[in-house]
Amino acid sequence: MRDWSLASLAGLGSAALLAGALFFQYVVGLAPCELCILQRWPHLVAFILGVIVWFFPAVWIMGLGALAAATASGLGVYHTGVERGWWQGPTTCSGSGDITQLSPQQLLDQILAAPVVRCTDVAWEMFGLSMASWNAILSLGLAGLWLLAMRQRA
Repeated sequence: MRDWSLASLAGLGSAALLAGALFFQYVVGLAPCELCILQRWPHLVAFILGVIVWFFPAVWIMGLGALAAATASGLGVYHTGVERGWWQGPTTCSGSGDITQLSPQQLLDQILAAPVVRCTDVAWEMFGLSMASWNAILSLGLAGLWLLAMRQRA
């Protein structure tokens, strides 16, 4: 297999993860939280880079693909930690934050502006791992595939 086709395979892997997320959203009916949506962007970038590298097999493009996949993995780890309560998530979707200094009107405004899906809730899991955890694991594998393609090209 040619080195740039490994990179394109990694890009297709990101496209598959993105398609899976969209399937769960639009077919299964699981609404994504703010962190779920944030995890999709690096996969879109990696997919585009996988297409580009097919035509222009440059090591630096593969490096950007590895960085995009690693970013998706890092966001998945972060989201997993928020789901499991290991650390605090964004106050906009995890409901944390100090409300003691808010007036009743400010509190009501905050409640009405809150997203419907909380980042702390696990909507789906398999073998005890949430979608965020699976994204972290699979994205790390894709980053490794990008790095393998870089090594073969260099």
